[in-house]
Amino acid sequence: MSESLPQPSPEALEHSERLRSAITDEARAQQGIPFSRFMELAMYAPGLGYYSAGASKFGDEGDFVTAPELGPVFAACVAEAVAPVLQQLGTDAKFLEVGGGTGAFAKVALMRLLELDALPDRYFILEPSAQLKARQRALLFEALPSYLFDLVEWLDGPVPYDWRGVLFANEVIDALPVSRFEIGDEREVLEGYVVADSDAAATMQHEFRGADEFLARAVNHVQSTLHEPMPQGFRSELLPQLPYWIQAISGGMKQGAMLFVDYGYSRAEYYQHDRDQGTVRAFYRHRTHNDLLKWPGLQDLTASVDFTALAEAGVEAGFDMAGYCSQASFLLGNGLQGALERIERIDDPALQMRRRNEVKRLTLPSEMGERFQVMGFEKDVSFGAAFLVGDLSYRL
Repeated sequence: MSESLPQPSPEALEHSERLRSAITDEARAQQGIPFSRFMELAMYAPGLGYYSAGASKFGDEGDFVTAPELGPVFAACVAEAVAPVLQQLGTDAKFLEVGGGTGAFAKVALMRLLELDALPDRYFILEPSAQLKARQRALLFEALPSYLFDLVEWLDGPVPYDWRGVLFANEVIDALPVSRFEIGDEREVLEGYVVADSDAAATMQHEFRGADEFLARAVNHVQSTLHEPMPQGFRSELLPQLPYWIQAISGGMKQGAMLFVDYGYSRAEYYQHDRDQGTVRAFYRHRTHNDLLKWPGLQDLTASVDFTALAEAGVEAGFDMAGYCSQASFLLGNGLQGALERIERIDDPALQMRRRNEVKRLTLPSEMGERFQVMGFEKDVSFGAAFLVGDLSYRL
């Protein structure tokens, strides 16, 4: 499939080669690195990784399109869902958006929260990419009135003090570095590694070796919750560090809610026997392929989310699970009808058609509607009616 990919520019290939050289140097020095380490470097190596360098990622000229980039409907509905939480928390409530994209979500969310009388005291954006920070700042400065722009603050890590508010992450967990594994002889758990040849080309390859105790215990925990054990030769991935990431990213949140939107499955669906090569894939120029080692730093690497694992991690971090449903159900339960009514009042036929198509992409099962799932957590607050439509918790 990779043969049909558009060819990167010479400058982009040179950039990728610098990152490839750094990765292969580390892989040869350590006789191989876990795939999770490869993915971490490919995505986040300072100045070189996919999310820490300057290449365009979103929209027609990037590699993928996220829901907020399609138009205002998604962000307006999310604002509708979290407004009751922010109102319960009062005037010192904070909003933390993890991974701000182009800034499109923040622009619409702040305007809609203003209309709903639910503005937070601060709107934090946690963004690892310097290029995206600059793009977000420029968009929000241009689009927002100054009193709303002044609420926005960019962070390099979790909120650095105790806080009360809402944490929101759209298509973030899928980009966390995963550990790949294989079920070997006599149920042994093997871990996926990336190794580099010692020749001048330093070709990278996948290899599976005996897993350490940390990963083996994580895989065996998953196995213990399945109706049938994974068969020999079964390959997939997981995020053993997810509980620690949730605890770190929520930081000192003493009261509030978390909302996650991503593509994925419940655990039983994730580890079905016919999904025996896992879900990790690469995105490049709106094309999906399986050559995960190709062009490090130029392509997005993602894995679907095990929402059962996310539920376990959120509860372990001290939250109650508020709900779990498809993106289509979530939008229907949080203001989509009002958005449709506003669309029907648009005078410009071309704009009206774009908004209708946006709703279709967000809600149709063949588009984002069923592939994307939404999960909410709460701590001493209530989402209220946010998850009343289409509850899927029974699948977890």
